[in-house]
Amino acid sequence: MSDWTDTIDALIDYLRFQQENGTRDAPFSPDILKRLGVIAPAPVAAVPLPAALPQPVALPPLAADRRPSTADHRPPTPPPPLPSKSPADRRAALERIAEQAAACSRCPLAGTRTRVVPGQGNPNSPEILFIGEAPGQDEDAQGLAFVGKAGKLLTQMIEAMGFSRDEIFIANICKCRPPDNRPPSPEEMQACIPFLQAQIAVINPKVIVTLGATAAKGLLNAQTAISKLRGHWTLYGDIPLMPTFHPAYLLRFPPAKHDAWSDLKSVLKRLDRPVPQQNKNPTVT
Repeated sequence: MSDWTDTIDALIDYLRFQQENGTRDAPFSPDILKRLGVIAPAPVAAVPLPAALPQPVALPPLAADRRPSTADHRPPTPPPPLPSKSPADRRAALERIAEQAAACSRCPLAGTRTRVVPGQGNPNSPEILFIGEAPGQDEDAQGLAFVGKAGKLLTQMIEAMGFSRDEIFIANICKCRPPDNRPPSPEEMQACIPFLQAQIAVINPKVIVTLGATAAKGLLNAQTAISKLRGHWTLYGDIPLMPTFHPAYLLRFPPAKHDAWSDLKSVLKRLDRPVPQQNKNPTVT
């Protein structure tokens, strides 16, 4: 049974790898299907469309006074940074955002989460804000962002850049864990992203690094594969943003660490910081 489970897990990882690289189909030759013992189904006659298509189902309101509109599908406009505030004021503002997120029930994830994971780190204009997609099982249990296996690798990446986790800020597009660690849906990201936008306005980071395809899609409304987005600078408002691979992806496919380290060195260059001498080897990440 465990061998079968391992096979299924390996297949899931492979399909996620293909998804990260923009693959949307997987052709199989008749010979491969024959070897697998798969019998091709008989052709199915095309079903004609009805003369009048049904109207789309209305989504539930995101708030008592707001429903989704066509504007929700445009690239999000980040709120302007707050005026200069003391670290205590910024922490208090982030605590209020965390309280609002904890009370949120705007999407079904509110009914399955254990804890809301608002994110943590330096609130006072940190050099870098790292943004992932959503909490996993460990994060859901502890209420902290990036504390599982992927979090340990992210810590190594941060330290290889010459920072500590306390010096930067770490957050996610979604503050609640999707069941079975699946990627959050567009509706879930749409419901949750105002909390992240408010956090960005409070902490006002110098650089944003998005981790994985979902984070880039949620923040930039990007439909391009992360393998093509990574390594290229863009802007979120007036904040430079670098997309790169998610640490969980790097754990599954270690050769991609070289590209991720190249992205992080580009971030250091943007910040006018040297690459720590002992960390010039890309295998450190």
